Amino acid sequence: MLHAASETDSTSIGPPSSSPKAYYVQSPSCDSNDEMDKCSSSNSRSPLDSPSFPRHSMASSSSTAASRISGNRRRWNKHYCNVVAEEEGALDEDYYGDIAYPRQCKCLMLVLAFGMVFAGICLVIWGASRPYKAQVRVKSLRVNNLYYGEGSDRTGVPTKFLSVNCSANIVVYNPARFFGIHVSFRTVNLIYSQITVATGELKKYYQPKKSRRIMQVSLVGQGVPLYGSGMALAASDESGGIPFKLELGIQSRGYLVGKLVKTKHTRHVSCSLVINSEHTKDIIFETNSCKYT
Repeated sequence: MLHAASETDSTSIGPPSSSPKAYYVQSPSCDSNDEMDKCSSSNSRSPLDSPSFPRHSMASSSSTAASRISGNRRRWNKHYCNVVAEEEGALDEDYYGDIAYPRQCKCLMLVLAFGMVFAGICLVIWGASRPYKAQVRVKSLRVNNLYYGEGSDRTGVPTKFLSVNCSANIVVYNPARFFGIHVSFRTVNLIYSQITVATGELKKYYQPKKSRRIMQVSLVGQGVPLYGSGMALAASDESGGIPFKLELGIQSRGYLVGKLVKTKHTRHVSCSLVINSEHTKDIIFETNSCKYT
């Protein structure tokens, strides 16, 4: 006797039900820097860890797909967190770099300001020292001997010769109030008719501030040929004296701030005089007897 199939039997013998579908919920991305530490923990959980997931009905293909998705998600989260870390490191470098640059600019501006102030002070000192030129005055000339004669030069040409031995007293005054000067003379010359017949030199020396010094220089010339200029020599000597010209140059240099700031002045002196070979005496130069330039 066949029994009618019960509802329970019909259910049990029915076709097998299909495998249940799995649903995955992607966790939100880590957008803020504060959640960086959560990237490796929250995103690394697998869908298999969900308690609502029916593990007993999961097929082998579904497990493989879930493993791939979970692995891809882990790799993506790791890459995202590395990018965020690199960006934060770059921001830190930019931040500290921005702090370092203003410090360097401040140091550079400080050095430039100090240089400008120092240059301004040096310029003021240099300008204040310009009016203080060394003052030179030829005081007198003593003629020891002067004589002339006729003869021949080295080539045998007949001419007249002139020999002079004299000394000049020169007064140098330094008017500067706050610095000394180094004084050097150019060659001191005694000239007759544009021919130098006697020369003298003075060594360089240092002269303190607000000081006066008298220098004596010897001028000597022996057997100087005059050639055509000697024809009027005897006539000039007989009529009162032989005209000469005394010329000298003096250079003064003052160091105000070491060798960084210095002042330099050059003076040229030209004095006219007459010497008689028979009546030699000291020649006193008046103020208007010499030209000072």
